[in-house]
Amino acid sequence: MTPADDTAPFQFDLIAEDPTGARAGVLHTPHGPIQTPVFMPVGTQATVKTLTQQDLLDLDARIILGNAYHLYLRPGHERIAGLGGLHGFMGWPRAILTDSGGFQVFSLEELRKITEEGVHFRSHLDGSKHLFTPESVMEVETALGADIIMAFDECTPYPATEDYARQSMERTQRWMDRCWSQHQTLATHRANAGRPPQALFGIVQGSVYSELRKLSARQLTEFDLSGYALGGLGVGEPRDEMLGMVDVSLPHLPRLKPRYMMGVGLPQDLVDCVERGVDMFDCVIPTRNARNSTLFTSTGRVRMRNAAHADDDGPVDERCSCPTCQMHHRAYLRHLFQTDEILGLRLATYHNVHFYLTLMRQMRSAIIDGTFADWCRQFRSTYQGD
Repeated sequence: MTPADDTAPFQFDLIAEDPTGARAGVLHTPHGPIQTPVFMPVGTQATVKTLTQQDLLDLDARIILGNAYHLYLRPGHERIAGLGGLHGFMGWPRAILTDSGGFQVFSLEELRKITEEGVHFRSHLDGSKHLFTPESVMEVETALGADIIMAFDECTPYPATEDYARQSMERTQRWMDRCWSQHQTLATHRANAGRPPQALFGIVQGSVYSELRKLSARQLTEFDLSGYALGGLGVGEPRDEMLGMVDVSLPHLPRLKPRYMMGVGLPQDLVDCVERGVDMFDCVIPTRNARNSTLFTSTGRVRMRNAAHADDDGPVDERCSCPTCQMHHRAYLRHLFQTDEILGLRLATYHNVHFYLTLMRQMRSAIIDGTFADWCRQFRSTYQGD
């Protein structure tokens, strides 16, 4: 199989490589360049919870993530398409990636049935019946109009037997072929309509079985995709097994294409995976933890509801330059959470997203400067693990 080149509008320039395996690059998209390694704040329903789009611009987020499953259910992909696509609908001028919904239907274990055709599921909102197929998901993501769209996959549960993991991985590979064919057709329609092109990423599956991961990665490269993702990790497996699957998968993916680790993770996870050569990440951890009063700092996590902060007039993180740390002290933030004030959620989320984006920029600078190994040692000596 030799599909047509899907990468031209999405050039990935590899700027620097560290002996550890870490990489710094630039992914060019129709809505601006993305410097990698990069963390993508999650805006599942066309919003990064508690933050405005101006906040995200102030934070210099270059790309955010939306979810096809949720946007399909509400307000509907056709409605969004009629309102200028996801960029116009939410007023976001920079790049967007949409997840295909594979993980969301995976999480609806009691409400879905997986077949070769696709996934039959009931909406978690009203119980209505729906069918996601590789073709229909490509139509949804095309209508949403994100810069990067993900192929429809089966997110293999953990634990899974090797036999089931193989069946699941092989089904994902067959769905990839159908996604590719539909994407090619829809891309032609977009071009004829004068709409910006979209980059299609495929997803490596195989649970925690090394040979399945290798096979999945090798088969995906038969498609000259714009990028390649590692899926089905961070779903309950031991951390060393997660990192082991990164180690066995990446050597089989193209060096000059971006590598995306889906749904991961904690700060230490990002450092360990960047060190191995991953370029892109997304996760709800920084925003969800913020809403639950947990903030990430240069020395580890801080739980703002703890009584120890009641009289603390120091910032959350003395090394942080975000407005939350520059303008407010721990006692005030604890008060906001104790009284269930909305401002507490907003200030905490802003801080956590700032922390994550700053972490990625620090790693990128160290990779370019040739000091990444030293940076990692320093980070690990001060950050009290997750």
